[in-house]
Amino acid sequence: MPSWWSSTWPTLAGVLGALVLLWLILLLVLWRAAPNETGLRDALRLLPDVLRLIRRLAGDRSLPRGVRVMLLLLLAYLALPVDLVPDFIPVLGYADDVIVVLLVLRSVVRTAGPEALQRHWPGTPDGLAAVRRLLGT
Repeated sequence: MPSWWSSTWPTLAGVLGALVLLWLILLLVLWRAAPNETGLRDALRLLPDVLRLIRRLAGDRSLPRGVRVMLLLLLAYLALPVDLVPDFIPVLGYADDVIVVLLVLRSVVRTAGPEALQRHWPGTPDGLAAVRRLLGT
């Protein structure tokens, strides 16, 4: 083994251990914050409208560039097969996606205002009301 490896190994092991610990803490936080089965089912039912909303908001040139970039990154995150928590883990697998979407949409509403949400909402008024409840607006 090269000499640099013996001095680098403890640091590499420490960083890897810290990353695993952070991931386990994230799992615990998601487990505690995960919506109940009914709330998750309702959120998944709104998914097609929410995805169209995100796409429409990302294409709105009147919104700040940072908001549009954040929405495009969110769409990329949702499209990638790699997740913070794999989707095959019951409840938590989809809860992390729901939480990430809610956090990004809350940020969008804080920056662009609730009018942007209403202007681009493709679904029913009841669906918009449910999304607003989930966002706390």
